[in-house]
Amino acid sequence: MPPVPDRLAAWGQQLVEVHDRLRDELDRLLDGLDETSELTPELRTHCVAFCGAVGRHHTGEDRTAFPALAAQYPELRDTLDGLARDHHVVAGILQSIDAVLTSSDDLQQARSEIDGLAAILESHFRWEERAIVAALDGLQEPGLTAEQLFGG
Repeated sequence: MPPVPDRLAAWGQQLVEVHDRLRDELDRLLDGLDETSELTPELRTHCVAFCGAVGRHHTGEDRTAFPALAAQYPELRDTLDGLARDHHVVAGILQSIDAVLTSSDDLQQARSEIDGLAAILESHFRWEERAIVAALDGLQEPGLTAEQLFGG
């Protein structure tokens, strides 16, 4: 693998930092669900904001990070395809959460959907971190930003 480009922070570390922020936000969301007996407007807004952040993150990876990695590291294509399939699964869960939030007051159903999201996200994040952090650190794509790669 080529040496790490001269950047303030390696792309791989930035990916981990994005994942850590999403993990922290998910923990706050789950805590909020634990502390209430109803889907309050604030909790709905928090859920929508979190789901939007996850969607933007995966869109950035699908549109920018994964194609750049596949071009430079063709041996990662199968792994990247698998990660992208995970993104589609997560997108379906995000749609289910949105449906609950917009058409129901069922806190237990919302909690069940978000618990499912939490489980797949943690598994996905760990796989992604194991599989592509080193490659991201060696990525030779001048002009790319973390927002483009990881959805800001």
